[in-house]
Amino acid sequence: MQVFWHRRDLRAHDNLGLAAAADEGDVLPVFVFDDAVLTHASPVRVAFLLDALRDLRAWYRDHGSDLVVRRGDPSGVIPDLAHEYDADRVVWNHDYTGLAQERDEVVREALDAQDTPHEQFHDAAHHEPGTIRTNAGDPYSVYTYFWKKWQDREKASPAEPPAADALADVSGEALSSLGDLGFDEPEADYPEAGHAAAVERLDAFCERDIFDYDEGREAPANEGTSRLSQDLKYGTLGVREAYARTAEAMAAAESEAAETSVEEFQSQLAWREFYQQVIYFHPRVVTENYNEYENPIEWRDDPDEIAAWKAGETGFPIVDAGMRQLREEAYVHNRVRMIVASFLTKDLMVDWRVGYDHYREYLVDHDTANDNGGWQWAASTGTDAQPYFRIFNPWTQQEDYDPDAEYIREYVPELADASVDEIHGWNDLTPEERDEIAPDYPDPIVDHSERREQALEMFQTARGEN
Repeated sequence: MQVFWHRRDLRAHDNLGLAAAADEGDVLPVFVFDDAVLTHASPVRVAFLLDALRDLRAWYRDHGSDLVVRRGDPSGVIPDLAHEYDADRVVWNHDYTGLAQERDEVVREALDAQDTPHEQFHDAAHHEPGTIRTNAGDPYSVYTYFWKKWQDREKASPAEPPAADALADVSGEALSSLGDLGFDEPEADYPEAGHAAAVERLDAFCERDIFDYDEGREAPANEGTSRLSQDLKYGTLGVREAYARTAEAMAAAESEAAETSVEEFQSQLAWREFYQQVIYFHPRVVTENYNEYENPIEWRDDPDEIAAWKAGETGFPIVDAGMRQLREEAYVHNRVRMIVASFLTKDLMVDWRVGYDHYREYLVDHDTANDNGGWQWAASTGTDAQPYFRIFNPWTQQEDYDPDAEYIREYVPELADASVDEIHGWNDLTPEERDEIAPDYPDPIVDHSERREQALEMFQTARGEN
């Protein structure tokens, strides 16, 4: 008997650890609701997780087995299951956060204490942390050089799912509900979970939008992105399966521009692995700046401004559209994520951790490594981050990336009857003009030009230049 412990790999297809366990036969699939992990969870993410588990359980049942689900501390639950089923080995795939590494070490020690063999596999990355290094042997802190080596490395083919005769003949108990796990129903609409739904999204993207991804991904009004982030986060889609499909798209590309777009999407897959290795070697970055300045950054803490940002009531239309999309869909378009993160950390001069915590609560695709990397990039505190003096102007950003204000009107209905010029020039209107055009939409809560100068001074002081 081989116990396979599912975590962030909620699929049977292209699952390296599961495939390795199946090679030995008689696999018992297991999932554990870990209260230490649930402490950091949110309603929408747990709802998606439950849907993914239902889909995975259905696959196992269709193949004559089942998914055994338990709740508790894995360091007790996993050894107990191994003992209960007289397992010859326990297998699972690596996770790279500090919390996951600490948890796994305790589980390994508990299994060693009862002489149960165990083995772990690098499944969530093409190239495990530490295998792509500088010529001096250090982990990369600059993405461009990491990407060049990542791009040149051979990628493994997707692993086959286990055959029915390799799975244990077991029956599992009913899954816990959201309420059982201590969560309310989420307010947001979130994507369908499971491997089949992920593959459907992947195929749809690779049939069309991937060939215009280089430009199409920048326009939030167009659905030019893959919308696969939650699938990669929960592992309802394998990284080798995703890459293989993009390789097929590359072969089908009919122009140099299309090839460039496919390559750009592949680089986004590499970004995920870059941030995985950052958090693997520097687990402190979850709560600390990757790059410390000479002096502490004197972040502002204005509760009213923070509340306006969270509610999408800042009077900056592109920012508010993004924050409202977050509430409605548990998702924010990538370009808009950068805009709203820059606005929080540079215009409001608020600590990036405030934004990171808020996104963690509402995003269905929250990924510790990826989101931490993104927030610290915007805040100019991270590895390979945006230089502190490059501050997004939200007015020019919305004009450049939502020129017809389609995205803004979709999520900020108060501006539905405003003209494009009025929306993009909202800051230039008088309060009386704004009240006449959209009486229910607020005036800008700050002056971007003034806050830009203040933010520059804040960072210069932190750098010891003032």
